[in-house]
Amino acid sequence: MIESVDVAVIGGGQAGLATSWYLTQAGADHVVFEAGRVAETWRSRRWDSFCLVTPNWAVKLPGAAYAGPEPDGFMLLAQLIAFFESWAESFQPPVMQNTHVSRLEADSRGHFMLSLGDRQVRARSVVVASGFYHKAHRPAGAETLPATLHQVLAEDYGSPAKLPPGNVLIIGSGQTGCQLAEELHEAGRKVFIACGRCPWAQRRIGGRDFIWWFRESGYNDRTPDQLPSPAARLVGNPQATGHEGGHDLNYRTLHQMGVELLGRFLGAEGSTLHFADDLAASVDFGDARWADIRGHIDAWCTRTGTPRPIYDLPPPMRIPTRTELDLAREGITNVIWTSGYRPEYGWVEFPVFDDMGFPIQTDGATSVPGLYFVGVHWMRKFKSAILAGVGEDAEIVARQIVESRK
Repeated sequence: MIESVDVAVIGGGQAGLATSWYLTQAGADHVVFEAGRVAETWRSRRWDSFCLVTPNWAVKLPGAAYAGPEPDGFMLLAQLIAFFESWAESFQPPVMQNTHVSRLEADSRGHFMLSLGDRQVRARSVVVASGFYHKAHRPAGAETLPATLHQVLAEDYGSPAKLPPGNVLIIGSGQTGCQLAEELHEAGRKVFIACGRCPWAQRRIGGRDFIWWFRESGYNDRTPDQLPSPAARLVGNPQATGHEGGHDLNYRTLHQMGVELLGRFLGAEGSTLHFADDLAASVDFGDARWADIRGHIDAWCTRTGTPRPIYDLPPPMRIPTRTELDLAREGITNVIWTSGYRPEYGWVEFPVFDDMGFPIQTDGATSVPGLYFVGVHWMRKFKSAILAGVGEDAEIVARQIVESRK
C-alpha cells in the first residue's frame, strides 16, 4: 500500500517549519519530511565556533522571536539550535525526522509521489523547503591541487585543532571564508585567502547595527528584478562577523591583522599555486556594493526625514599581491573551500528550473499545480532565505495551499 498525505513539506529547517507553522494555524493536514533532525543543516554544516551574523533581536520566525537577555548579541550555534528546538516544541509540527526524500515525481493519477527509501508516499501538494546549501561549489582548477594536501569544505572544518599542523589556504572570501581566516590567524596559523568579489558593510552605522538599517530602509525587501543579472543571486552576503559582539571583517581588516590576501585561485602545477592578479578589482567590487548600500540607506533617510548616518569611507585599497605560491616554501598543508553553494534539485523530476538550477516560480508557486518552493535564495526578496524573512514567504505559500482546498 502507498501511504497518502494531503500536503508534504520536504525539509525541517526554518523554511519547512515556518510553512508547517502556518499550515498548522489553518488546520491543514500535512507532514514534514526531514532527512536528519530539525534544523539539521545548522547542526551539521557549521563549524564549532559558529555564531550568527544577524543580531539576536532580528531573529524572528512565525510564532517565535528571541526573548533572551542579550538582544544585541549574536547567538552561538548551540543557542540557535536550542531556539529551533524550543520553537518546534511550541507548536508540535508533524515532522518525520531521519526520513530522506530521494525522489519527487508524478504518479499515473496526476498526484505527487515521494520516494522515501523502501516506501512511497503520495501527496496532493508538495512544498520543497530543502534550503539552499545543496552542493558545495569548487571553482575551476580545484582538481589540480596535489593529493597530498588536506582539503576540507567549510562544513567539515570544525576548528583549528581539527586541522593537521601547517599553514592554511582558504579559497573563497564571503562571510565564512573571512570568519575562518580570522579564527585560524588568532589560533597562530599563517593564513592565505584567495579572494573573489564579495560585498561588505560597516558593522555599526550611526550607532546601529547594519542589519537594522537593512530592515528599516527596505534593503532586505529588494526583489530579483532589481538585480543587474540572474547571476547576481550568487553574490554573497556582506562580509562581517558576529564574534566578539559583532565587528567589521573584510579585506581591509584581514590585511591589517596579517592574513595574506591573494587574487582568485586559478589552479596548481605541481607544488606551485597560481592566482589571478585581480585583488584590486575584487576590492573595488566590494567598495561599489558598499556604495550601493549607502545610497539605498540615504534614499530612505531622505524619504522619511531620518538624519543620514556617518559612514566609514576608506580610500581605495591597493596592496602588492603574489600570483604564485610554493606549497612547501609557504608551509601550506591545508586547503579549506569556502567558495559557496549551488542549487541541486536533481531529485525533483519536474521541469521547473532555470539554467542556473533555481526553481522558476511566482510567490513560491510553479507551473506544476500543487508544487511550491520556500526558502530559496532570492525567491521573492533578498530576505527570502534568511531567519528574518522566510516566514513571509512561508505564509504566502501556506495561504495558497489552504485556498486551493476551498
